[in-house]
This record gives sequence, structure tokens and C-alpha cells, in this order.
Amino acid sequence: MRLLTEEAKLVCDHRLGNVKNEMTQDWVTIDGRIVMIEDDPVGEKISGCPNINLGIKPCQLTLTVKEGYSDLLRIDGNRVCLDTLQGLTDGTPPGIVVYRVIEAGQDFVGEME
Repeated sequence: MRLLTEEAKLVCDHRLGNVKNEMTQDWVTIDGRIVMIEDDPVGEKISGCPNINLGIKPCQLTLTVKEGYSDLLRIDGNRVCLDTLQGLTDGTPPGIVVYRVIEAGQDFVGEME
């Protein structure tokens, strides 16, 4: 499992909705890329979701993370995000549409399973 950085690519289930990554810490990096920590993926904007139709809301915001935080590694008390990270979006149907990692943003540092 790879650690996520600011260059990680997260998308909604509709595959074209890209999550904008905003980091809350900047002192720990991998190859110059800021490491993503707990709650960084929550409340981020999603752009480009194609799930648009009458009565259908596209994914526009990330919600709670369901899984993908490290149980071992922390930065300033916050768990590090792993490439297994996924959570819900605000798209329709509510409570069903997930966002997930398709690229970790780095290939150097990982955590053993």
C-alpha cells in the first residue's frame, strides 16, 4: 500500500469526476510532494463528474472516508492516507457513490500489509 501525496489522483465512481487535493500539512514530503493525512480528502471539491440528468446530482464534494487511513503511520497525530482510501461523495444516489484512489502520486514509500 502506497502513501498518498498531493499529486494523488482520486476520482468518483463515474471515473471522470476528479477530486481537488488540498493538504493541511506541508512539512512531510516524499520526493518533494506533500503527504496526505487524515481528513485531507474530506470536504474536497469534485469537478467533471458526468452523472448529470434531470433529478440526478453529479458528484461535487467528497464526504466521510470509509477506509484507507494507516493504523501505523501518523504525522502530527493524524493518520497518513493510503492508496486503499475510499469514501462517499454527495452525488446521487445518496450514500452509494464512492470516490477512490487511482494513482498514489508517488511510487517510493509504502506500508506493509
